[in-house]
Amino acid sequence: MISKITERPAGQAACLVVIYGPDLGKKYNLEQPTIIIGRSSKCDIQVDQESISRSHAKLINDGQSVKVRDLGSTNGTYVNDTLVEELALRDGDLIKIGRTIFKFLSGGNIENAYHEEIYRLTTVDGLTQIYNKRYFMENLERELSRSQRYGRELSLLIYDIDHFKNINDTYGHLAGDYVLKVMAAAVSQKIRREDFLARYGGEEFAIILPEITHASAMVMGEKIRSLVEQQEFVFEDTQIPTTISIGVATLNEEINEGIELIKLADKNLYKAKKSGRNKVCG
Repeated sequence: MISKITERPAGQAACLVVIYGPDLGKKYNLEQPTIIIGRSSKCDIQVDQESISRSHAKLINDGQSVKVRDLGSTNGTYVNDTLVEELALRDGDLIKIGRTIFKFLSGGNIENAYHEEIYRLTTVDGLTQIYNKRYFMENLERELSRSQRYGRELSLLIYDIDHFKNINDTYGHLAGDYVLKVMAAAVSQKIRREDFLARYGGEEFAIILPEITHASAMVMGEKIRSLVEQQEFVFEDTQIPTTISIGVATLNEEINEGIELIKLADKNLYKAKKSGRNKVCG
């Protein structure tokens, strides 16, 4: 997972790394006294997205610390999911501007920290802070091979958010991002340490369940479906009703590769959708 915030105060050597959004992995050195982030081509850091104001936020580096200041933007500036007007940044802070997330890095060895962050981006989804599809596929093949070798159970859940396009269309893409992030955090707290939660696609997620029978996987699926249905999703004082549909698959003699297990779970996810959504099929 991406490293948590530390208590080291920021020094003069600092940079931003894009961990979610356009130019993923790009580094911006914060050497100037002031740096403007916004949609305008005149900004020092230009991010051309509708949800970003022309001049959205300013970074101020006085040689001792780096502060972020919102410039009266339409959608606000967030640090670690908290709306801020001005804040002194600490190493590891996540700055969300529109739909783009930057990670603030500071301290003695910026280059080393940057390369570590790039490595993390090969395994972690920047928005939800859970594993990404690439790492999920690698882990699924490892778990499948282990299960086949030792004759152990292996189950897979694939689920996605019902009518997610309607959420984006009705409440906006920032609200959609919020739902994805909150849902991922809620589900993360309910799975076992050995389970593997990943963002498989846009609004599609997957959970690898090692040594879990099909019956137990169905029970787990129902727990997660109920959890999401009962979870409060409130974005900018607006309640967003959210449900998910889940497909369950369990390793059997006819399955030899991870992609076959995924196809079976996808087939059952389709059944859940066709039978009315907010259901678990397996």
